[in-house]
Amino acid sequence: MSWTIAGKTCLITGATSGIGRAAAVELARRGARLVLVARDAGRAEETVAEIEMQAGFRDVTVLHADLASLADVRRVAAEFLALGCPLHVLVNNAGLVMTRRELTVDGLEHTLAVNHYAPFLLTNLLLERLHASAPARVVTVSSVGHKFAGRIDPDCLEPPGTYRGMRLYCISKLANVLFTRELARRLAGSGVDAYSMHPGSVATRFGQNTDGILNWGSRLIAWTRRTPAKGAETIVYLCTEPQPAGASGDYFVDCRARPTSRAGRDLELARRLWEASARTTGLAPT
Repeated sequence: MSWTIAGKTCLITGATSGIGRAAAVELARRGARLVLVARDAGRAEETVAEIEMQAGFRDVTVLHADLASLADVRRVAAEFLALGCPLHVLVNNAGLVMTRRELTVDGLEHTLAVNHYAPFLLTNLLLERLHASAPARVVTVSSVGHKFAGRIDPDCLEPPGTYRGMRLYCISKLANVLFTRELARRLAGSGVDAYSMHPGSVATRFGQNTDGILNWGSRLIAWTRRTPAKGAETIVYLCTEPQPAGASGDYFVDCRARPTSRAGRDLELARRLWEASARTTGLAPT
């Protein structure tokens, strides 16, 4: 199946900083039409200005949403569909980690809401448009942290007991891998492929929305990390490569398919997580 990113529409969440912003700039350089989902209007304006300066490109649309809110996810999906444009690539990049337990307006733990339930819901709401635009792709940013998630219960992703922000983050990243596996299974033969990926340790604002050790740690070791552009390379690869060196459903690191944890390969767990997530987000049973 032929593939080129030039002229294709890419929707990117979390595109106003870090690897999302770097990926947006590079995809624009390659001729993609961009739709950016942003929470902060000021950073969105800065990102569009950088894209125009770096890529000499002006085909950028910004949609505003707080992905911690399921209502906002539904609204921004509806706003995108109302644009009437195709959707060739969906990049689920937005993510965070919390050091203290906070609940969203929907009563969900904040990290799980943004990192897993939001991309799960957004992707499902846009599936029909992805099908209509095929060949198309869904790229979801996970992390090597998924390997440290331990056992998870699809019906209750937040473990009981003392709140541990990094444990929740790792669980959310395992959920990204499992979501991608099940999405690929459901999309087999449709012309829509799904991939998850690990960007490496990247010097970004990630972790600096918190206080305590995660904030200090993210600042202290930032100088040892990859640049956002380097971290975005695998996103760009999966968006642009005509034939990625791996199958739909695979997990990529440094532009190559890599093994996941044993849990990340559990197809029954992936199926159960999909069904539980559909109930949590209010999707009709699938």
